[in-house]
Amino acid sequence: MIAGIETGGTKVICAVADPRDPGSPVDQARIGTTSPAETLAAVRAFLAPYAVDGRFDAVGLASFGPVEVDAASPRYGRITSTPKPGWRDTDLIAGLGLVDGTPVRLVTDVTGAALGEHRFGAGRGVADLAYVTVGTGIGAGIVVNGAPFTLRSHPELGHLVIRRHPEDSFPGVCPFHGDCLEGLASGPSVAARWGRPGHELGSLRHRAVEFSAYYVAQLLATVTYAAAPQRIVVGGGVLKTPGLLDAVREQLALLVGGALADHPLTDTRSGYVVRPALGDESGVRGALSLAGEALPLGAALATAG
Repeated sequence: MIAGIETGGTKVICAVADPRDPGSPVDQARIGTTSPAETLAAVRAFLAPYAVDGRFDAVGLASFGPVEVDAASPRYGRITSTPKPGWRDTDLIAGLGLVDGTPVRLVTDVTGAALGEHRFGAGRGVADLAYVTVGTGIGAGIVVNGAPFTLRSHPELGHLVIRRHPEDSFPGVCPFHGDCLEGLASGPSVAARWGRPGHELGSLRHRAVEFSAYYVAQLLATVTYAAAPQRIVVGGGVLKTPGLLDAVREQLALLVGGALADHPLTDTRSGYVVRPALGDESGVRGALSLAGEALPLGAALATAG
């Protein structure tokens, strides 16, 4: 068996699959993200019945961050400067209790989501894809020619310095910068700004959508200018707010249309900015695809045969 694990700020999704078919999980579980000890113990308990003599053929891990993804680093697999209480310096790979020698591939959760959508979802048919999530945190994962654009580091676009909406005086909630993108447009910032979570905005929703679209469009513009993907998939809880995605597409066209007059983003119906086809399973499906790619050569040849 192979295993795929997506760790997020509020939940962990685990899945197992036959190595001959990494795109089809045979079982999966959703686990709340609490303390590292409690959360990783629950992950180990889910995985244990599927291990053969305690071993998996390979494991893919898509983790919230910042996380050390450079396999050459002595801190590979450790959470670094996260604001999530208790998780800083957590060794994720050691916490899984894997048998020595188990092949492991690690990317960020949003890169995992980009891979999942590229392999099995809304990114099928394109070589270059970006996945943007706006939820508890904000991040972007980029796939170039079918692979993560780097395995030595990862983007931190949630901390972009952005142009403020002219009517916005909210100080922001980022513990590092205050009013960076994440400080002004993440799920916690929506709740702090309006005094209620996004799904309870009621009459405030129109104004909230206006502000959020203004900021998220700047992120998509940055991704477009810097990485030139063929498609951007946008996910996360904030983007589920009714009317927000359409408003983001309109703002993006206004923001970039003059500079990139022939770009598909100028047509809000072009399919350049789309929702995930895999819903909340993008990350774990990407983690499974990583596990499939990490199979030892012998297993990979047997699978191909």
